[in-house]
Amino acid sequence: MMLRADHVTSGYGDGPVVRDVSFAVAEGERLCILGPNGCGKTTLLRALAGLLPYGGSVSVLGGEAKALSRRELSRRVALMSQLAPVYFAYTVYETVALGRYAHGGRGMLERDREDDRRAVRESLERTGLWACRDRLVTQLSGGQLQRVFLARTFAQDPAVILLDEPTNHLDLKYQVELTEGLRTWAAQGSRCVVGVFHDINLALAFAGRVLLMDEGSVKALVPAAELDPALLSQVYGMDVAGYMRAALERWR
Repeated sequence: MMLRADHVTSGYGDGPVVRDVSFAVAEGERLCILGPNGCGKTTLLRALAGLLPYGGSVSVLGGEAKALSRRELSRRVALMSQLAPVYFAYTVYETVALGRYAHGGRGMLERDREDDRRAVRESLERTGLWACRDRLVTQLSGGQLQRVFLARTFAQDPAVILLDEPTNHLDLKYQVELTEGLRTWAAQGSRCVVGVFHDINLALAFAGRVLLMDEGSVKALVPAAELDPALLSQVYGMDVAGYMRAALERWR
């Protein structure tokens, strides 16, 4: 298995937010985590990335995350969080090059290696950003900046990508392109993707399996095509399938 969580419990000091969560992700797999606001999705991702202390076990490529150095864990796992403020006027190229830090030295800003240049260029081309590589990130729209952060994640060349709302600030075209790019990435070699999505339609279209959470616990872990609409409605407190069908009727 690429990633395995066994009885993971985590929180922020005032009690657990995530409780006894277990699952495993195989090579090439795309797992989407669904659930209402406050159910523990982001907390779980941060624990998997080693950014929060946790009870239980998180294994990445067979190694316990707690036992790995920060740099070694970064070679195995990359977390792309929701859009964050930008404080430095780096170019797009320089920002993506920072993803190479885990591979030695101080990143592309202070070194010049062929494998780094190749990784950065491929990541920029994969996300459609090569043409604007010399622009300052402070001049970009939110959607463009989100794509820069995705390119930086690709440049890190991890085995596991963890995504927290990766389609935030993206219009429909780029949402589709981003998820298709991630699908292609996951299928190439020893890789997998675990993503948190609020857009249920997008998640079900992208995922191979779905982990449904509520109040910090796992309510279901099933193939995306087998997710029970009744359970989905119970967790979200509304008729999710009925809402989706009504929305579809507007296009008829």
